[in-house]
Amino acid sequence: MAITLSKNQSISLEKTAGSGLTTISLGLGWDPVKAGLLGRLMGSGGAIDLDASCILVDADLQPVDVVWFRQLASKDGSIIHSGDNRTGEGDGDDETIHVDLTRLPATVKYLIFTVNSFTGQNFEKVENAYCRILDRSANKELARFNLSEKGAHTGIVMGSLSREGSDWDFKAIGQVTNGRTVDDLANLAIQAVRS
Repeated sequence: MAITLSKNQSISLEKTAGSGLTTISLGLGWDPVKAGLLGRLMGSGGAIDLDASCILVDADLQPVDVVWFRQLASKDGSIIHSGDNRTGEGDGDDETIHVDLTRLPATVKYLIFTVNSFTGQNFEKVENAYCRILDRSANKELARFNLSEKGAHTGIVMGSLSREGSDWDFKAIGQVTNGRTVDDLANLAIQAVRS
């Protein structure tokens, strides 16, 4: 059974999985807020284009690479993005970032996961948002973090993976911010890992 995390809570993915991890996925899911007739007439509701991204960072907290809807794979091929979902409709994960931990360069110490609203809708218009970490080889959900904080923000630093030897810890961050792309969130994301 997966662990539901609170803000700033960390877990060891190795211990949670019960064996050595080789491949994981971060799944992001969301739904647009359902608007009634009056809301639709006033432009509320409809598709929400959230974008999941991954910033690869070294031990000195310097960005090494980034994976997002404009670059669907890391330069070394260890991280692959499923592609852009522009609506949030349907069940399950809307965007997924797959990580082959065995292929990550040794210089990468952190993977920071962010989500932002490319079209600028704020999180008042989003519901049922979550991110989850899966052990891909066992097809097992290890941890889930609900992104339920409503507000005028357009981005969230969701969480980070940090390497400790061969073990990876996942920390639910949940830092809200504003920005349309991962570039807008990068500095705050790195600061969130530092603290």
